Amino acid sequence: MLEDRTLAGFSATPWPATYPKGYAVVDVETTGLARHDRIVSAAVYRLDARGEVEDHWYTLVNPERDPGPVWLHGLTSEALRDAPLFADIAEEFGQRLAGRVLVAHNALFDWQMIAREYARVRREPPVRQRLCTIALAKELGLPLPNHKLESLAAHFGVVQRQAHHALDDARVLAEAFRPSLRAAAANGVRLPLLECRPLTEWSDPPVSRQSSGGRRQSTWRPSRKRPACPYPNPGRYEAGKRLKQGMRVAFSGDTSTDRELLEDRAVEAGLHVATSLSRLTSLLVTNDPDSGTSKTVKARQYGTPVVDEAAFVQLLKDVEPADGA
Repeated sequence: MLEDRTLAGFSATPWPATYPKGYAVVDVETTGLARHDRIVSAAVYRLDARGEVEDHWYTLVNPERDPGPVWLHGLTSEALRDAPLFADIAEEFGQRLAGRVLVAHNALFDWQMIAREYARVRREPPVRQRLCTIALAKELGLPLPNHKLESLAAHFGVVQRQAHHALDDARVLAEAFRPSLRAAAANGVRLPLLECRPLTEWSDPPVSRQSSGGRRQSTWRPSRKRPACPYPNPGRYEAGKRLKQGMRVAFSGDTSTDRELLEDRAVEAGLHVATSLSRLTSLLVTNDPDSGTSKTVKARQYGTPVVDEAAFVQLLKDVEPADGA
């Protein structure tokens, strides 16, 4: 294990010059997992370049709707009634993130929730990169039984006092991230940094007087059923060739671009976006082909071609028209 070799030679090991200069370890609790759900609390631990804690910050957030799984996060409508709206804390939250790498456990989720909240108030979060501690644990080869935060914490001897409380979850993650970062630095491990692209599209659904007292409630990209792909599936993608309209494309794992936007671009190019992977799938797009997800496992079984997100974005720029189109 990499961390076993870390402490002995750590003091003599030069710190990688390419590593970030600061981190913002973040946790948000939410009303749910969907793109229309809202943040109910947020916490940030700011760390310096070597993972030492500089300060921390916590706030409740009024989600302007039902708080969702109270049994999980413990925040009732009454507790949130007088909390600030996200618009009220957006500037201070942004100051905590500015110029730092956002670090979170399952970072894609936290980033997307934060980005959507900023999109609702027509602002951009001042963060350009994120780091998922699950991905870092994989890079380090940590012998974890699963990808839960409690397992990462236990591995480093960090005691969790109140699971699913944003401040305590952020504290636990900050304490587990420090030795992970040092292990990576001591062993020359590449940090799994991904780009954070601000979300700039949103829409306001019709006012529902019955549910909102006449107030307009913003939501991010309301769920919609995409039209069926009008082109026949021409078969599998072949390396070195162009994508062709009608090809069936599946996605798996974390992406730099918001998944919904990436899927929209694929549909606009004439591709069929599939929610599952089968023998008919033309291509799997994933940044982590060894992740062991059901899609990557099936792709190996079926011999489905696999490309990463960057390659797929390049392929989208020149999609071959379907026969007869």
